[in-house]
Amino acid sequence: MIISSKIFQKTHYEVLSIKEDASYEEIRVSYKSAILNSHPDKVYNKSDSSRNYQEPKQEFLDVQKAWEVLSDVKLKAIYDKELQASREILELPANEIELGDMTLENDGDSQQLLYECRCGDYFLITSLDLKEMGILLDAVTLQLHSSINSAPISVLIPCSSCSLRVRLIIDHFS
Repeated sequence: MIISSKIFQKTHYEVLSIKEDASYEEIRVSYKSAILNSHPDKVYNKSDSSRNYQEPKQEFLDVQKAWEVLSDVKLKAIYDKELQASREILELPANEIELGDMTLENDGDSQQLLYECRCGDYFLITSLDLKEMGILLDAVTLQLHSSINSAPISVLIPCSSCSLRVRLIIDHFS
């Protein structure tokens, strides 16, 4: 099974309008609804000859394919791995931000840098994450100290809830 190389093709989850962590029952219910709503005989109005018959047929086939993959535990696991790998290859950030765009919060042992996502949740990176990359955060003055090359660094940060990522550009070291 290979994920199509079309960049903007809907995922099987999007075809069935479900979240990627949906249960089997949620997948089944969504499939039943989608297959009924996309059936070419139901969608295609014979009196409307200007409409392309291939569009509803393709949507129906996409729903069937999504069910075929997501209803099978093994195929779903393979698909999820390929989907994640394709996202990592693309690495398309929703936005590029700088350290000054983020909000600093103390969380006991470490500090968290937060940036609000358009979904309402946050992109989050901790001072411990930065430390693993060789970057030390001075929370008092919000300055960075690098133990590596002082050239600008960028880090992709995923949203805590959705699939969006931002690229944090780190270029101010002391």
